[in-house]
Amino acid sequence: MRLPLAAALVATLATSALAGPAAPHEFLADAKALLVVGACADGPPPASVKPETVAAHCKTVRATQDDYKKSWLKDASAFFAEHVPTTIPKTVVYPFAGGDLSTALTVYPDADEITTLSLEPAGDPHALGRLSDKQLTTALATVEKELGSLYRSNFSVTMNMIGAMRGGALPTNLIFSLSALWLHGYEPTSMRFFKLTDTGDVVYVTDDDVATLDATKDTGARNRAYANVELRFHKVGASHEQVYRHILANLDDGHIKSSPGALAHLVAKGDVSGMTKAASYLLTFDDFKQMRKYVIDHVKWMVSDSTGLAPTYGTPAGFDYETYGTFATSNMAAGKSIAPVWKKLFDAEPARPLAFRFGYPDGKYHGHLIIMKRGEKAAAK
Repeated sequence: MRLPLAAALVATLATSALAGPAAPHEFLADAKALLVVGACADGPPPASVKPETVAAHCKTVRATQDDYKKSWLKDASAFFAEHVPTTIPKTVVYPFAGGDLSTALTVYPDADEITTLSLEPAGDPHALGRLSDKQLTTALATVEKELGSLYRSNFSVTMNMIGAMRGGALPTNLIFSLSALWLHGYEPTSMRFFKLTDTGDVVYVTDDDVATLDATKDTGARNRAYANVELRFHKVGASHEQVYRHILANLDDGHIKSSPGALAHLVAKGDVSGMTKAASYLLTFDDFKQMRKYVIDHVKWMVSDSTGLAPTYGTPAGFDYETYGTFATSNMAAGKSIAPVWKKLFDAEPARPLAFRFGYPDGKYHGHLIIMKRGEKAAAK
């Protein structure tokens, strides 16, 4: 019986790990091509891509990126430069992130390591070479739409991401990440893909693995097999290398039990700084207890909207809260049960202005943001 592609790759990597690690396959050339064609960084496109196709796509994307810089990034960067302490951990974990490296770099521009987790794969880095000009034009239109949604609304719609990122003809999530590097003035120095063992260890995709993956014609299967990406990067003109990893993981308790690698990988990082937003209030659900416990046990400082760790769980664990903007009620049914807790917190806190939206608005379209930090008594334990 033939195994599905993603399962076959896991088995192959597990066997390779027992035999000794092979050299990782380096995808940097693919990253640079997608950076120009998909994320609209400066530079010539690959010879196989028509310049006019890229120009038409980038006219729209550049306008969106420029508007994002002016209408959101400027105010948000100033806020976080003032409010994020320099003493917090430089390792950052962002669960339920979608393809949102950009916000993570806004909050934590000097992080040594950023890890995002979501249900969406990074995507096939070789997809660009598989598409005709007509197919590429269609695929780039999807990228334009989803980037626009993220940059205008400060969150992505889950159902839209399913099609755009899981079955997309281009690696939409990866392009989101490359766009974030470009917007924030970074350049990639390495790109590798990996799987996680059940104990959380990273096992890189090798040349032999790539040969297996490139042989399949199933777009969704390739995207899922190329689920986890590692990008190394630095500021243009600087030498300090930073690391970004995206991991495809369902973080509910049932999936963590059957696939423990993602949580084990996070736990091994020790104390971290955190963030989450537009996370459908999953941290309040009974079937996300393990991730809630992870946040309580390992996060020292965190920024969120009202989908973060609610005071119901954080206050007994020794966390202090600081609120910005306005919160009256949830913007969706999933948050209605916890909304009174957040409203009580906002009502009790001093009024602090917020000049930008962070994740979901509340039910009356007010922007709001919460800083959660481990209190002195809890930190001493």
